Amino acid sequence: MPRLTADFYLREDTLAVARELLGKILVTHFDGQRTAGVITEVEAYRAPEDRACHAYGNRRTPRTEVMFRPGGCAYIYLCYGLHHLFNVVSGPEGMAHAVLIRAVEPIEGRDIMCQRRKYAAWENLLPKQKIALTTGPGALAQALGFHARQSGQSLTDPHSPMWIEDQGMHLAETDIARGPRIGVDYAGECAQWEWRFWIKHSPFAR
Repeated sequence: MPRLTADFYLREDTLAVARELLGKILVTHFDGQRTAGVITEVEAYRAPEDRACHAYGNRRTPRTEVMFRPGGCAYIYLCYGLHHLFNVVSGPEGMAHAVLIRAVEPIEGRDIMCQRRKYAAWENLLPKQKIALTTGPGALAQALGFHARQSGQSLTDPHSPMWIEDQGMHLAETDIARGPRIGVDYAGECAQWEWRFWIKHSPFAR
């Protein structure tokens, strides 16, 4: 299936980009190993007014500089020194908008994901373990092989080992739930903004 093109990511409305990423397929192909999952949960972040955004106030640091690039590249960072988190940069150059991918439903390379997460083989997992494999941004990033050193890589270049596909899943507005983002209590009133979106009936979402 074709990768999403730059036009999808370059839109200024990062909330629309976030909602429309639900149901798309996140794919990685690292070291000859292909893994893929249906995106089931996301969070939107938008500079300069969003206190939960790393680029709040248009703050530019070596880590956040990638957020100011044109939409369609990866922003991957290490959280608390433990978990790599995968984000999609959106918006025109200089806007520093991004969407955190919080969960996917595994559809390809499940045993590879299990190996990366140090789980038993997929067929031997309990239902709760299958859900835990890729639910939560740190879990999914580890399962799909993301690392902070890959930050800035293109999602639209045909030679990139990471991309997002549209395989035709249609979600009605009634299929999508929304609520406040997780873990951003420090962001004041911004913490209450309902910028987290998830597929309502998917077990692969919190």
